[in-house]
Amino acid sequence: MKFSELNLCTEILSNLPNNLVAATDIQRLAIPAVLAGKDLLALAQTGSGKTFAFALPLLQSIIKDDANNCAIKALVIVPTRELAQQVGEVLQSVSASIEVAVLCGGVDKAEQIRGLESNPQLVVATPGRLLDLLREQQLSLESVKQLVLDEADRLMEMGFWPDLECILKFIPSQRQTLLFSATLAPALNEKALGLLRAPVKVEAHAANSVVSDINESLYLVNKGDKARALTALIQQHQWSQVLVFINAKDDADKLAKRLVKAGINASALHGDKDQLDRQQTLADFKALKLPVLVTTDLLSRGIHVDALPVVINLDLPSSAPVYVHRIGRTARAGDEGLAISLVCHGEADSLKAIEMLTQREFKLETLQGFEVTDKPSSGESKRAPRDKKANRRSLNKRSAKDFAAKRPRRT
Repeated sequence: MKFSELNLCTEILSNLPNNLVAATDIQRLAIPAVLAGKDLLALAQTGSGKTFAFALPLLQSIIKDDANNCAIKALVIVPTRELAQQVGEVLQSVSASIEVAVLCGGVDKAEQIRGLESNPQLVVATPGRLLDLLREQQLSLESVKQLVLDEADRLMEMGFWPDLECILKFIPSQRQTLLFSATLAPALNEKALGLLRAPVKVEAHAANSVVSDINESLYLVNKGDKARALTALIQQHQWSQVLVFINAKDDADKLAKRLVKAGINASALHGDKDQLDRQQTLADFKALKLPVLVTTDLLSRGIHVDALPVVINLDLPSSAPVYVHRIGRTARAGDEGLAISLVCHGEADSLKAIEMLTQREFKLETLQGFEVTDKPSSGESKRAPRDKKANRRSLNKRSAKDFAAKRPRRT
């Protein structure tokens, strides 16, 4: 189905990128429901065009309502600064007549407050910064008619949910609510439906499924060999771009330095980095000026990199849905991609959780030149119970005197 068949106005159709002619499945299913004013729970694989699925009808609703009315009519909430900037750029590019404001942390708050003086009709925000500005009465959401939660399952997790509950109190209950995500754990499904009124649920693909154009390889390696194995793979294949996921911020910095020492142009990006550095690093990676980017799950959701060929998991994520989002950075918009995971015996439980979520069984391959000598954990403690008690006693001691040998009591 072409976009011209979806009852979108001329302004929007004329501003679509040249490569967007035929609507994807999620766009074909979601756009008519949004234009009809329905609350919506939309599930689709990563890279399937979810942003345009809510952006186009959202903009059209504002245009038809009254683009000259200086009040916030629609709000899009996302979990990360990078995704907020990306969504804001998409929205602004499609409709120049709609003023769009992006509110997120890491940017000078005073600057964002000045930006609100231009009276945006549409706001894209991360929860923390938005709630700060609402409590300071720097903006009003009383005129909001449409609310979008992008990466909805992440926003409903405990890290964001308390802030989101507070934000909802500032928005009229009589509104259209749209939830978009690639994954939705059963435990969150009830919470999601609780935000909606008589919703339409559309699934462009099976829940929690992985794009078929992603070729997945999982290699069993020793935990201590992971960085060396990663270096060898990058040097051997000379990929134009590699996005490497790791679980800890400190480890991201250490790994990037190790890659640079091996002659590989690499950098790290995570939440502790300055916002300007984050933006420049991501821009360099997208522009192919930086071939290897090591990141935490900051970039696992929603971030689009054109034709990204390879994603590598140095660590498996502890949360199974995150695996789906991570590898979904490749093979976007119909391209093919490669996802490699370096797995050690200690990650057996994480691997099982991913298999259960995606309803697939993985085969661990051997990586040439990296013999596995680590042994699977038996699940039993290596330390005798007596030693554990001794260790607890040591932890309870507070000074050197406490460690002195006890003298025998005189009788």
